[in-house]
Amino acid sequence: MPINDAFTHTGPMFEDRRPAGEPGDHPRRPRLVVGCGYLGERVARRWARAGETVIATTRREARAAELAAQGFTPAVIDVTSAEPGWTTLFATHGVPLTVFWGVGFDRGSTATPRDVHVDGLRRLLDALAAARGGDPLPRVILSSSTGVWGDEGGGVVDESTPPNPSRDAGRVLVEAEGLLAAHPAGPGTALRFAGLYGPDRLPRIGDLQAGLPIAADPDSWLNLVHVDDAADVVCRVAAAASPRGLYVVSDGHPVRRRDWYGTLATLTNSPEPRWNTAAPRTRGADKRVDPTLLFGDLGFRPAHPNPLAALADLVDTRS
Repeated sequence: MPINDAFTHTGPMFEDRRPAGEPGDHPRRPRLVVGCGYLGERVARRWARAGETVIATTRREARAAELAAQGFTPAVIDVTSAEPGWTTLFATHGVPLTVFWGVGFDRGSTATPRDVHVDGLRRLLDALAAARGGDPLPRVILSSSTGVWGDEGGGVVDESTPPNPSRDAGRVLVEAEGLLAAHPAGPGTALRFAGLYGPDRLPRIGDLQAGLPIAADPDSWLNLVHVDDAADVVCRVAAAASPRGLYVVSDGHPVRRRDWYGTLATLTNSPEPRWNTAAPRTRGADKRVDPTLLFGDLGFRPAHPNPLAALADLVDTRS
C-alpha cells in the first residue's frame, strides 16, 4: 500500500502570500531561480505564468539567450566564482522575494560538490543579507535530496530520521542544509527530493537499453517524484504562510526496483533488467520516503501519484 494511502488532510489550505512584514504597497519583487535546469526551469515557468518577474541564472551565455526567449530575465552567474556577481544583480533588480536554489552538479566542471552547494550557497546568502536594506529577507528554498540517507534496510524515512549519507554528495547536502538553517539570511526551507523523473529523464534508461547490469537489489525500494510535481512543491513552499525548514518530497508511492525497471524494459523493448546485487549500495540504497508532513502542511497532492502508471505516457513522448 502506498505510504500516504491512509492519510487524511487536516492542514492549512494552499494560499499565495507575501512574506510577513512586507508592506502591501511595496513594488513586486522578482523571484530568483539559481540554476535554471530540469527542475528550475519548470519552477520559473510557473512563476512567469502567474505574472511574476523571474530572474534565471545560468553559467553560459548561449543558455542565457534561451532563457530570455522564454520571457525570463537571464543572469550569467557562476556560483563557484569568488565574485559571482550577486551584488550587481541585486542592485539592478532588487532583493528577490523568493530564491530557489536548484543548482545541479556539472560533472564536466573542475568544481567539487562542496564548491557549489556549500561555498556557492554561502556567497549567495551573504549577498542577500548585505543587500536587503529595509526589505524583508527573501524565502530561500534549497533543493536537497533523499540521498542524505544511505541504505536504511527498506525502512521508512521522514523529516525526523537522522541523515546517514553514504556518498560525498549526500554529506555535502547535509552541510548545505545546516548552512541555510543557521545563516542570517535563513532559515529557509530545504526540500529533500526523491529521484526526479519525467519527460526526457527516465532513470538508467541508457543502461537498461544497453543491457548493462543495475547495481542494486531488485527487491529494494525506489522513491520517485515527477518533475512537474516537484515544481509544484517548490511553488507551494514559496507561497505558504509559514512553511517548515525541512520537507521530504516524493509521490508517497515507493516501488520495487524490479517493477520499475521491468516495466520500463517492456515499454521500451529493452532487454530484461540485469542486476549486480554484489555492488555496494550507494545510489541503490534501500528505503521508503514518507511525505506525509508535506501533504498535511501544504495540501500537496501529486498529479502523478503512481510512477509505474506514468511511465507509458513518458515513453510515448520519447518515440
